[in-house]
Amino acid sequence: MREAQFDFRQASCHLGHVDSRRSAVQENRANVRKRVLKTAQIILSDKAPKLDCAVRNLSNTGACLQLSTTYGIPMSFDVVLDGVRRPCRAVWRTDTKMGVTFI
Repeated sequence: MREAQFDFRQASCHLGHVDSRRSAVQENRANVRKRVLKTAQIILSDKAPKLDCAVRNLSNTGACLQLSTTYGIPMSFDVVLDGVRRPCRAVWRTDTKMGVTFI
């Protein structure tokens, strides 16, 4: 008995036509991010305690931060990475990760 061959390059799904040569998610970043694993701190104000986080990827223009929770983190804050304090703005977030752009 001969097995049927399925060509994934020609497959269609509810999201539309699948093309194996193109990414499933469109990349909107200005710079390519490099995968890293660094520690950083989020500063909400000078009087508030610093929140520890991990940097999962990084570029000159932004980063992906991983926290225990993103609940209560405002849209704009400062992040200290490699001893440098940088203002940033949240672009996207999940329960435990947040994409930021440096401003």
